[in-house]
Amino acid sequence: MQPSSHDPGQRSARSGREGDVLAVVSQSGATVSFFDAASDRLLGTTDVLAEPHELCFDPTQRLLWCTTAYNSGYYHVNSGRRTEVTVIDPDTRRVVEVIDLAPEHGPHGLALDPARRRLYVSVEGSADRPGGVVVIDTVTRRPLGRIDTDAPGPHWFAIDPAGTAGYAANKEAPFVSVVDLERGTLTATVGVPGSEGLAVSADGRHVFVAAPYAGAFSGSTGERPAAGIRVIDARTASVVDTLPTEHVILPVHLTSTGTLLAGEVRITPDPVYRLGRHAPGRLTAFAADGRRRLGSLEVGLGPLAITSSPDGRLAYVACVVSSTVEIVDLETLRVLARLDIPRLGEPGAHGLAYVPRPA
Repeated sequence: MQPSSHDPGQRSARSGREGDVLAVVSQSGATVSFFDAASDRLLGTTDVLAEPHELCFDPTQRLLWCTTAYNSGYYHVNSGRRTEVTVIDPDTRRVVEVIDLAPEHGPHGLALDPARRRLYVSVEGSADRPGGVVVIDTVTRRPLGRIDTDAPGPHWFAIDPAGTAGYAANKEAPFVSVVDLERGTLTATVGVPGSEGLAVSADGRHVFVAAPYAGAFSGSTGERPAAGIRVIDARTASVVDTLPTEHVILPVHLTSTGTLLAGEVRITPDPVYRLGRHAPGRLTAFAADGRRRLGSLEVGLGPLAITSSPDGRLAYVACVVSSTVEIVDLETLRVLARLDIPRLGEPGAHGLAYVPRPA
């Protein structure tokens, strides 16, 4: 879906984005594609190790970090876990370095503290130790240590704006792990029925967590936990509210203007399709301050990652099954354009990063 270039809403939403770039992972294609944020023109692609998952842009070092979680497949349905994080120069679109975290494996979630020059990478557990978070120095690009999360599969990870507390979403463990980033220790667990994406408020007081784990909705005929966003009070490490959604959520994202975005997945288990039979997903918006629902709109199949422009005007939703990225005007809650991401099978579009033009 490509809107007319004469659409005034399109021009207004895209103004001032010349030179900005959107980077998108293709998980099965094993590439990162780079698009002009003003025109949606494909600028080029960079080959990376199979299979890339998440992206994170470091504005201080002006580098992209890309995790490689599995040899093929995805969580619990894969042919083995990988150990690498790839570093990419987004301006030349070249791989700068591949960092091997072995014996750590299954790297997935990324969270950046640019002030302290630290990158946090969630990794899966093994028989002799739980999952955790590897701390990387973004200047030397070398690991500094690990923080245990007391859960086998921490997937997404987020930190507070002060860079002192971190939160790991655990798919199957019935809690979110809270870690002290300064001391490098687990300090609390917050009970939720398995968790997916998460985001921390701008003041660090609340954590918004998608729950339950999507696997709880596949193949089960018993009572299922209600889908929605659990709101955690960071001071008390307890759930204080739930923002209900109709369908299970995978990604959660908070924009710079305080809009909380959730990617709802509409899926029916199907033995023929590995990822299930999908209907169009849904992007639902809430006001983080006041926690009121702002509206929703239909997006592609299997929304799996969300990012936004620095001004909070545009949202980008990566849909892994349709392998598309929907570009959404958050003021009007409508899709402005759709990017097709190359793939070699399933899954397709995954991690996203918005890269502002060089100063």
